[in-house]
Amino acid sequence: MANQVSEPLSQRTFQYQGSLPPLPVPSLEGSLSKYLDSVRPFASEEEYQATVNTVRKFKEGVGRDLHQKLLQRAKTKRNWLEEWWLDTAYLEVRIPSQLNVNFGGPAPYLEHCWPPAEGTQLQRTSVSVWHTLQYWDLIRTERLAPQKAGNTAYDMDQYRMLFCTCKVPGINKDTVHNYFKTESEGPCPSHVVVMCRGRIFTFDAVCDGQILTPPELLRQLSYVKERCEGEPDGDGVAVLTSEERTRWAKAREHLISVDPINKTILETIQSSLFIVCLDDAKPYSTPENYTHMTLEALTGDPTIRWGDKSYNSISFSDGTFGSICDHAPYDAMVLVSLCYYVDQQLKATEGKWKGSDTVRPMPPPEELVFTVDEKVRNDISLAKQQYLETTQNLQVVCYAFTSFGKAAIKQRKLHPDTFIQLAMQLAYYRMHGRPGSCYETAMTRRFYHGRTETMRPCTQEAVNWCQAMLDPTCGVSADAKRKALLLAFNKHNKLMAEAQDGKGFDRHLFGLYLIAKEEGRPTPDLFMDPLYAKSGGGGNFVLSSSLVGYTTVLGAVAPMVQHGYGFFYRIRDDRIVASVSAWKSDPQTDAESFFKNLCSSLHEILQLATKSQL
Repeated sequence: MANQVSEPLSQRTFQYQGSLPPLPVPSLEGSLSKYLDSVRPFASEEEYQATVNTVRKFKEGVGRDLHQKLLQRAKTKRNWLEEWWLDTAYLEVRIPSQLNVNFGGPAPYLEHCWPPAEGTQLQRTSVSVWHTLQYWDLIRTERLAPQKAGNTAYDMDQYRMLFCTCKVPGINKDTVHNYFKTESEGPCPSHVVVMCRGRIFTFDAVCDGQILTPPELLRQLSYVKERCEGEPDGDGVAVLTSEERTRWAKAREHLISVDPINKTILETIQSSLFIVCLDDAKPYSTPENYTHMTLEALTGDPTIRWGDKSYNSISFSDGTFGSICDHAPYDAMVLVSLCYYVDQQLKATEGKWKGSDTVRPMPPPEELVFTVDEKVRNDISLAKQQYLETTQNLQVVCYAFTSFGKAAIKQRKLHPDTFIQLAMQLAYYRMHGRPGSCYETAMTRRFYHGRTETMRPCTQEAVNWCQAMLDPTCGVSADAKRKALLLAFNKHNKLMAEAQDGKGFDRHLFGLYLIAKEEGRPTPDLFMDPLYAKSGGGGNFVLSSSLVGYTTVLGAVAPMVQHGYGFFYRIRDDRIVASVSAWKSDPQTDAESFFKNLCSSLHEILQLATKSQL
């Protein structure tokens, strides 16, 4: 990714889209065998045998029929999963998107040129927005190098969704509105929306065909800030985007019925490049502790975040930054790529603008004022209350583990991601006395419009190793522990490679479930089996985890279930930075203790690997 922006225009961003292979359908036998393997750690012998029977009946009966229908579907669609996944994982979900579905995080810029500093908010924001606009221009002119693994091109379609994109609520199902166009496709919206103290402004980021320079952006942002500091706060209509989806859809319909201008304002927000949130918070943060910044990004002022936008850049008043975005149109790596690009550009220029200070004549930002009535005010007040209750229930910690990082792990010829995943399994087992069903994101972008597959790190091999490590009798030799560790490593690496290669089983089973549902059949017994949910199926993973990459960028996400943890992490040469979340309402979980346990586990694995030189 470091070499993401190609100087000579040798490869265009979307040039491989036509030649990417279709998403494969795995074999029924293979998927069911992997599924049985994955439920083993959560079952007694008796429970396991019952599930074996359920799976056998499914394979010989309704499963075979559903699988044939899925193969038929795959013949007519280059990606048989795409529509289903978008609808079921995101658009039909009715719980509030903010906190539950969206992801956000701290910006890494304070690590080099932008430590917290009073009075720098607007000047820094203008530089950061300028770099973000350069990235939009790279995608628009297709100069962003297509991503690859070796010679294998990755699907770049999600990059079309980063700008000018917004989710719009519906009574039963939301929709994603994407207004982005490449230069060859035609004109693309070029306005940004700025939110400050419950008020909304907009201005065009392009003047006479040229992107506004940082001094010009500074003038526009200063205008907004001065207006907001000198006048009363706005109505905070944006808070409605944090509501339960059907309630937000109804509130939106009412808002439009109050005054036709409200619909125009909504369109302006939806089609904007992205949102700039000028936030009054000052989240204390250091390169070792991002907790306040992450928490503020995820749970901060809802009147200045449009939760449905594909990108909200949050600018805090102490000159630090965060972001939050809707998860429906793209996965985290798209935002990671943008943030890392901005981070590297800032680092190269020491966060300064070195060009001309000339400011061209241009109209000031226009304020977008919704016409509201008593009902809208009431909706806003209820949404605020609901948001506040939920945010107060979320516990987040985000720390750097600095004892070692990728360099020390690679020296022992171990995969850094697997290393952390196994440490997480051990941490959970030590805290809770049982295996933790775990979701790890596996990327399937080598296929046309591929997004993700589930990789399940809680394997029987991982559990055997955890039990060996935690054996109270100390009866397990160091040698036996090392052997168990190596088996767990190998199993994890194999499953991850298969998942990325379109040979995972979770999305396959999900497809079979949806065909049964679409045809009005009863839900097959396989999905009603107690071990299905216990092992994480149907979105019941206790650990929801994702490697955000090997860059400076980190995100955070809420747990998938009430008694679970959210766990995002990034790996650098000398450190591992992790954000852990938990719901305070669950007495069993605690994000702070989980992180401490994780640190102990990381040390233990390294010690074991050092002794053995695996």
